[in-house]
Amino acid sequence: MTVTFPAPISTETDTHRRTFEHITPNWFAAVMGTGIVATAAATLPVQFPALHVFATAVWVFAVTALVVIGTAFALHWIGHRGRAVEYARHPVMVQFYGAPPMAMLTVGAGAGLLGADLLGSTASTVLFATLWIAGTIAGLLTSVVVPYRMITTSDHRDVAALPAWLMPVVPPMVSASTGALLLPHVPDGQWRLALLCACYAMFGMSLIVGMITMTLIYGRLLHGGLPPVDAAPTVWITLGLIGQSITAANLLGTDASMVFTGSQASIAVGLHVFGIGYGLIMGGFGALMFALAAALTVYAARRNLGFSLTWWSFTFPLGTCVTGATALGNSLDFGAVHALAVVLYAVLLAAWVTVAARTVRGVLRGSLLHPN
Repeated sequence: MTVTFPAPISTETDTHRRTFEHITPNWFAAVMGTGIVATAAATLPVQFPALHVFATAVWVFAVTALVVIGTAFALHWIGHRGRAVEYARHPVMVQFYGAPPMAMLTVGAGAGLLGADLLGSTASTVLFATLWIAGTIAGLLTSVVVPYRMITTSDHRDVAALPAWLMPVVPPMVSASTGALLLPHVPDGQWRLALLCACYAMFGMSLIVGMITMTLIYGRLLHGGLPPVDAAPTVWITLGLIGQSITAANLLGTDASMVFTGSQASIAVGLHVFGIGYGLIMGGFGALMFALAAALTVYAARRNLGFSLTWWSFTFPLGTCVTGATALGNSLDFGAVHALAVVLYAVLLAAWVTVAARTVRGVLRGSLLHPN
């Protein structure tokens, strides 16, 4: 389903004024897709100096994109409030309010992994914690408010489940996986235990609702067919929940040993084993959805799939598969899974370069800023 609104008649003189009219929340998917390229590179099982420099440069680009798009989104609400409210009430566009929290969380994780070289360890940790807290609060609000609005205000006639429905569901899972990276920086004792428990709670929240939603989406695809061609890339969003949950389960399972020690060490072992088992089982499901998404993308491409911001759906979900494979490979100490992570990262990099280049070209030409 594509999001289209009638654009008012304009002249060259008001083009600049309308620059921020269509800065919708799905623009933050560009930050998510760019940030995951940096964080996935920082955690790959194969590391060398050039890769670290590249990852840091991409993270800086993601930070810049977050600031620029965040400012533009604020100006969108300030200068075009009527249009912003119209978008927020749209049953599809409102789903993408899950993108800003995930953008903050992804950039925050990059600060924790890569920011020390530029900002110092203290400043990078503070930035990480600040973005994690802000992103987590915003993500939890989104996961409640968006479904609430769908239940109470949407027109329920002919409503079909779409992959975009996962956007407000996944942020708590991103908080869980990135919270695992923040755990070593939290004081030992009750604070660290509280964070670990909160991360597992958000893992469960996102996983259960996400799998229910995934079932609806899969059923819709089987019974209703592929969404409109322009929305076909959003099928890849399903991989975001899968990859991010594998990442969270294994990172949290590994970090549990910092919390549960002594007589409670068996709890840490159990959580570590759970992460491995979950990763292997969900990895099989992920392989199925990856193959299906790739096939549906080829199907749409043969039917003149045009470029739009939905193409960013190719990046972040694929990036979570990279981090998931890396985390699972580390837990298993299994070279084949590590090799899979490297191969997936190469595919991610190719997708990101393609989508980023076309996005920049669309911005410069004005086609993305002033849609017809």
